[in-house]
Amino acid sequence: MKARLFTLFIIVGLLLGGGTAVAQEQSTEEVLALYSQAFDMIWLILAAALVFFMQAGFAMVETGLTRAKNAGNIIMKNLMDFSAGAVAYWAVGWALMYGAPSLGGFIGSNGFFLSYTQETMSAYGVSDMSAIFRDWMFQVVFAATAATIVSGAMAERTRFVGYLIYSVFISGLIYPISGHWVWGGGWLAQLGFHDFAGSTVVHSVGAWAALVGSAVLGARRGKYVRVNGQVTVRAIPGHNMPLAALGVFILWFGWYGFNAGSTLSGTDLSIAHVATTTTLAASTGAIGAMITSWMWFGKPDPSVSLNGALAGLVGITAGTWVVSPVGAVIIGFLAGIIVVLSVEFLDKVLHIDDPVGAVSVHGTAGAWGTIAVGLFADGVNDPGIVGLFYGGGAAQLGVQVIGVLAVFAYVVVAALILFGILKALGLLRVSEKEELQGLDIGEHGVESYSGFQIFTSM
Repeated sequence: MKARLFTLFIIVGLLLGGGTAVAQEQSTEEVLALYSQAFDMIWLILAAALVFFMQAGFAMVETGLTRAKNAGNIIMKNLMDFSAGAVAYWAVGWALMYGAPSLGGFIGSNGFFLSYTQETMSAYGVSDMSAIFRDWMFQVVFAATAATIVSGAMAERTRFVGYLIYSVFISGLIYPISGHWVWGGGWLAQLGFHDFAGSTVVHSVGAWAALVGSAVLGARRGKYVRVNGQVTVRAIPGHNMPLAALGVFILWFGWYGFNAGSTLSGTDLSIAHVATTTTLAASTGAIGAMITSWMWFGKPDPSVSLNGALAGLVGITAGTWVVSPVGAVIIGFLAGIIVVLSVEFLDKVLHIDDPVGAVSVHGTAGAWGTIAVGLFADGVNDPGIVGLFYGGGAAQLGVQVIGVLAVFAYVVVAALILFGILKALGLLRVSEKEELQGLDIGEHGVESYSGFQIFTSM
């Protein structure tokens, strides 16, 4: 199949008059290699563009599920966490994540500011910088995803300057170090831990940082009210459900770049397999969350169902390449149920205020999806990765659990230090007046809906 595909494009090239000299001077294998490199370049840059577009999806989801008086602040955070994070990832993060392993596979050690010699390029496995630029472009959008997850969980009461600071640290330090453990040849990779596109590497890292940040920051004013020793949990509805729905569809669309792009090759025919399992898990995630909300609340809740689709996407991201369509259906459906239970537990029991359910969608569902690799992997694309339910025993499951716990512990400690310092310096939370007035005016001096009455007593 690959040979026929390449041959077709070689013929097209010859017909266009651009490949005659090449065909005369180079062997068929060399020509095929050139076309393969070209396809890889095109595919990864297009996939990176899809993942970048997910920033718009995150912005719309967060804006829709929060109050109108904070819409501009949400947009600014999603703009600047990518902008500041991209520079941090260029300067430091890429090197820590994909540099030569050091300290026992704990951290990368070269490639700072994308600076390479011929020797270090050879060690990376390339002969020129074009492949490194390609790979950096694909990876920087993943770093931005990890950072922007925090935005939704800490929405409506975080100082903008504090957000800028922790976006830089997450993109440039926290995310790359644990990313190196898995994708940079670090110690978890050496154990055999499998996370194809980032259920844990990307999503759970952002979610665990969001969990700590929300706890350190505290709840929005009026969210948890203590009356006669009892805590009453008050819902604070978002202002635009259609906007939230648009964001989810954008994220779903971008996820094809996120997951299928992680094949890292435009000539890898498993792209179709990954796209199929991704679609099925997202679909059953929405169904699972809808059914759960229908049974729990008496009505099929739109926001819960939307988060269910996202939970299914997050859940399948780790195993999308190594599970069958049947496995994807089960993983997604259970992720949709789990995300509802997790949201209720964090809100009603732990009293951690997460306006958009980011911790549950990306953290809880991400942990579930990563562990599910050890259950549902069937060896379809990698015979070395077989889960418990397909005769692989408990070895892979054990490694997956170790990876989930290790990343959780590392991120929680790192985030506690970061947010603790920001809180001590008074850079984390806005004043009560600014929170009531809205962060659009208090932090940015603008109104997102000029001329409309959008203020409340909450």
